Amino acid sequence: MKIGYSVEGSTDRALLEGLRQRWCPHAQLLEGHFRGATAQSRRREIPRICIELQNKSVDCIVFLTDSNEAQWRDVLRAEQGRCRPEHKHVTVFGVCMRNVECWLAADADHIANHFGRSRHEFAVNDPKGIIEAAFNIGADDKKESEVATFVRNAPLRRWLNNPSFEHFYDGLRAKSLELGCQIENLREN
Repeated sequence: MKIGYSVEGSTDRALLEGLRQRWCPHAQLLEGHFRGATAQSRRREIPRICIELQNKSVDCIVFLTDSNEAQWRDVLRAEQGRCRPEHKHVTVFGVCMRNVECWLAADADHIANHFGRSRHEFAVNDPKGIIEAAFNIGADDKKESEVATFVRNAPLRRWLNNPSFEHFYDGLRAKSLELGCQIENLREN
């Protein structure tokens, strides 16, 4: 299976890699390229990215972005609206409430225990800074492997308390059932 994707940054890419390792380890991830340097550029290029990835025979395309200060559902609608009708059936859009670090810290107890820190450090409105410090993410080393391993082993059922992750998970699970790559049912006990 080939999964095409387009993300804003290295932590987003690492999150997708961790999910791939966990749910569909034999799948190949193929990144769609865009010419701009900003999320706004990437959003404008959604149709072109879809064409590029379909030309590489991907089975589905995942777009992952941050909502930053905007309402994540508004960003989701805008991104989905940029997707051409002929590509909608193969795409899954994920929009992180604020940023991907909010998903990584959705279970503040787990991430705090993982790093031997206080849960209160991670139970904040925007955990980007503490996540980067905990993983020791720097300009030269984005720690993608470490983030992917964390995601692969995280108790993701607890991430469902974040509505934007829950929506993304539901989209991925539905697509996986179509494609025969069984994503675990996080709602089972």
